[in-house]
Amino acid sequence: MFNASLGKTLFFATEPQVCSYLEDRKAVMLFADPRRRVDRETFARLIDNGFRRSGDNIYRPHCPGCNACVPVRLSVKEFTPDRSQRRCWNRNQDLQVTPLNGPFTEEHETIYQRYQAARHDSEINRRQTREQLEFLRSRSLETSYMEFRDKEKLLAVAAVDHLPLGWSAVYTFFDPDCTNRGLGTFAVLWEVDQLRQLGLEWLYLGYWIENSPSMHYKKRFRPLEMLQAGKWVRCPE
Repeated sequence: MFNASLGKTLFFATEPQVCSYLEDRKAVMLFADPRRRVDRETFARLIDNGFRRSGDNIYRPHCPGCNACVPVRLSVKEFTPDRSQRRCWNRNQDLQVTPLNGPFTEEHETIYQRYQAARHDSEINRRQTREQLEFLRSRSLETSYMEFRDKEKLLAVAAVDHLPLGWSAVYTFFDPDCTNRGLGTFAVLWEVDQLRQLGLEWLYLGYWIENSPSMHYKKRFRPLEMLQAGKWVRCPE
């Protein structure tokens, strides 16, 4: 179900392939017409209809008989951190967060490779690393990249797309040796703090999959909303 305000946007479905999250299932992706450059307002409407971005490709799952991938967003104004999140926030106040100016460097590539190996059991070479990092970029949308550093040492990088009413969290990767810091959680907390200062409403966190352990952290952010049958509804506590 799509909002009529999406106008003449065309969509194309892929052939079924092995799902990257649930190996016993087949995945089909629905892509917005890649020949059409999407502006920020149209992208925001697509995000509100459950789409995500990878490079210039805007997509959402369209799998027959499966609705495991649930789009979720966090209400910035209503969010209250729990005790664990408050500890994470305090633990990382020594970090400096600055915009990434210029292209990704070998320093970024090294952390990205280590992150993929530790978190996703994916061994990739430098060429593959550069290709995958390019999927964080967009030619037509406003995207910010933030470095999280402990003095001079790079610990994490977060990418967000700018929307009229908030941000869409594109991807965060971090030093896997710093698990005690909770850098993934801290990146979300930092984004919420920035959005509050800007007076914006929503942080879109992508998809939540109940049976995917790597997604469990998202449900710790409350109040969380999920997209169901074309409507955003509050997740049960």
